[in-house]
Amino acid sequence: MGEWYHYALLIGVGFVVGFINTVAGGGSLLALPVLIFLGLPPAIANGTNRVAVVVQTALATAGFKSKGVSTYPFNAYLGLAAFLGAIIGAYIAVDIRGETFNRILAAIMLVVVLIIIFKPDVRISDFEEKLSGKPFYIAIIAFFFFGIYGGFINAGLGFIIILFLHYVNHMTLVRANATKVAVVFIYTLSALAVFVLNDKVNWKVGLILAIGNGSGAWVASRFSVKRGDGFIKGFLVVMVVAMSIKLWFFN
Repeated sequence: MGEWYHYALLIGVGFVVGFINTVAGGGSLLALPVLIFLGLPPAIANGTNRVAVVVQTALATAGFKSKGVSTYPFNAYLGLAAFLGAIIGAYIAVDIRGETFNRILAAIMLVVVLIIIFKPDVRISDFEEKLSGKPFYIAIIAFFFFGIYGGFINAGLGFIIILFLHYVNHMTLVRANATKVAVVFIYTLSALAVFVLNDKVNWKVGLILAIGNGSGAWVASRFSVKRGDGFIKGFLVVMVVAMSIKLWFFN
């Protein structure tokens, strides 16, 4: 991988991924297969993607904050729980065989398609947020396990986080999105550290991808944040199905 158009492709894909991840989630389902298709081994593709995710979520968090949307310190507590879980998940990802990783990714992609299609509507409600007491402790435990999954692969977790924060903690979509990007930023730091320590990061590719991710995230976070429209939903479904078939049958 060294042709100029590979890097142009990475920036373009990164922009789409950063936008989708910030608006809803699932962008890594596009980024990971693209990195693998461009020749990176699965474990290195997984680690390299974390460079872009760190930049993307940092800029998205700053973008939400610039619009007055922040859930601190609640997001920091959830982020710490996920940070610890992500260390476990990242070590699992580092040790897994490439073919096994590809098939797990393919299966996860199909599951996320079902979530995209059949997930309940997330509506902005006027009920009070629940950020303390029992809902708080439930969230801490849940986000530890979200962190394990996020450290392992991260793909598609955004949908689950948004649904969880809405139904358990009664957050609006905008505040759930702001919380999500902050938490992902925090736990991705620990996951990235594990991949770096195990020499599973291609920094050149990761930083180029990060240019696109960061740009897309900044635009999305400052845009009128709402659920992805029908075009994004349809685009994700088609691409995820195609890529999952490729990963499962044509390793």
